[in-house]
Amino acid sequence: MDTKVKNRYGVLISGMMIQLCAGIIYMWSVFKGPVAQYLEWDPAQAALTSSIMLAVFVFGIIAGGRAQDKIGPKLVTVAGSILISLGMILTAFITKQAPWLVYITYGIIGGLGVGTVYTATVSVIQKWFPDKRGFATGFMVAAFGFSLVIFAPVTNSLLSETSVPSTFIIFGIIFLVVCVLCSLNIDNPTADYAPAGFVTSKNHASKKQYTTSEMLRTRQFYLITLSLLCILPAYFILNPLFITLGGERGLSKELAVLGVMITGIASAAGRLVTSWVSDLIGRKCAVFGIIIITMVSILAMIIAHGVMFLVCIAAIAFSFGGAAGVYPAITADNFGTKHMGLNYGCVMVGFGISALVFPIVSSMLVKSGVYTLSFLVAAATCVIAFVLVLLQKNPE
Repeated sequence: MDTKVKNRYGVLISGMMIQLCAGIIYMWSVFKGPVAQYLEWDPAQAALTSSIMLAVFVFGIIAGGRAQDKIGPKLVTVAGSILISLGMILTAFITKQAPWLVYITYGIIGGLGVGTVYTATVSVIQKWFPDKRGFATGFMVAAFGFSLVIFAPVTNSLLSETSVPSTFIIFGIIFLVVCVLCSLNIDNPTADYAPAGFVTSKNHASKKQYTTSEMLRTRQFYLITLSLLCILPAYFILNPLFITLGGERGLSKELAVLGVMITGIASAAGRLVTSWVSDLIGRKCAVFGIIIITMVSILAMIIAHGVMFLVCIAAIAFSFGGAAGVYPAITADNFGTKHMGLNYGCVMVGFGISALVFPIVSSMLVKSGVYTLSFLVAAATCVIAFVLVLLQKNPE
């Protein structure tokens, strides 16, 4: 038993390394300009790569979750790691005659790989840490959020010192080696596993392990999924506007770029802190906290300038990370861990819908550079999220 307890931290570290590489999903904002210039591609069309990758990411979570529930997380994580690397390497060989192929290589192949490894590593860690689900999930997904902070300067350096194709090939090879090697340590514990000192309560031992079809017939699933959908619009509305809006709100170009790094750190911190706090005060209280922070910050954005603008952006990024960190534990608490992969993938549909719908809604509402209506919509969704969380029953 002691060996297993020690080994679970090895699983956690391996998963964090994979998540760090999978955080490449946030890197397109760094790649977009150089890739568009290299391929002589319309920047607006190049920007669509991020949306495609995000949509496929959610599909990858569902597909990877279903696969890992059937064949285990190790093979699924290896397959996802290969897809991430393949997407990066293939992108290096695209020419200006067909730049749209980036949608397929980076967006679809890479996005599918990221979603696959994300769900496999997040799901397996719920089983290794029944006593500290929030803590373990927080560290796992914090690595995912921290990827931008680490790889953004590395990417800029590689792009300036080598070339666009070389940069993608270097990343592809590094990700292949790191992720595949770490994947070999990703596996489920035995069915009767319990960490040293953890006493399984009678209620916990008899807790129902919901299949996905059973989960989809519960009211609780829809309350959880819709609450996730309604917490995130503020982040998804602001994320593509950050540098542009920052300039309008009194930030220099240098400070706006620094702000991107700050949001990455804030997002990673939110994933770690909120998940850990949720172990202490309960999941619902933690979610109420991030909803309130988001609502206050998005309303303050209506008048925010300069440093206040940066503070509001960081607070919203912190809450976004907090939601990403705590919702895997919420899913496991409510529906068990046996079918966690696919169950969590279904909950993440709320994430995908929010990411795709609200930037479009915002663009329709914005008039003459005034974002007040968009911010009010995001604040209203926070109120809805608060009510949806309030209606959720505490897990038995």
